[in-house]
Amino acid sequence: MTDIAQQLRIVEALLFASAVPLDEASVAARLPEGTDIGALMADLRIQFEGRGVNLVVVNGRWMLRTASDVALHLRTERSVPRKLSRAALETLAIIAYHQPVTRAEIEDIRGVQVSKGTVDTLLEAGWVRPGKRRESPGRPLTWLTTGDFLVHFGIEGLEALPGIDELKAAGLLDKRPALAAIGAHPNGGPGTEDARPALPEEHEHDLDMADGSPDPARD
Repeated sequence: MTDIAQQLRIVEALLFASAVPLDEASVAARLPEGTDIGALMADLRIQFEGRGVNLVVVNGRWMLRTASDVALHLRTERSVPRKLSRAALETLAIIAYHQPVTRAEIEDIRGVQVSKGTVDTLLEAGWVRPGKRRESPGRPLTWLTTGDFLVHFGIEGLEALPGIDELKAAGLLDKRPALAAIGAHPNGGPGTEDARPALPEEHEHDLDMADGSPDPARD
């Protein structure tokens, strides 16, 4: 067996055994120094094409994932008693498209106050996290989305979030005032030049959370 073939076997075993997506450094630590990790991953990705499991990259990390065309056969039915409230949905969308963003900026875009419970719901889901404090009066905390957010929604990276034109073409652009203003970032941060709206309310079922908790109240 050639060195390359053995390295591919090692990488495949690492990906299979890992409970979390692996970055390049984690894989490189298990292989000889100087190994071309990018080439190995590209080769392995080709080998997995057309199979029941595919090699995908999410937020710069590699993972094995069920092929989309066979996922239907693995689906199980379960009752989901809880959904994100409209307030949490809007807050998540604003954070995703405008991060890093402060609570005050979220409130300015939504036009209403953001309760602590709304942010706590997103924190518990593992979809947002605190960022650096803004160098402005009061040094407010900023908020960012997490890698789990990308993994849950199957998004390769933040640059892959759908744009306004894409959502308009699909008929999914939400018309509510709070989300219509999502492109007007107060501090000219990320999202100002390439503003993207949030997911529409009718697609809230994609954000179901199966912890059995009651539906959080709208702010």
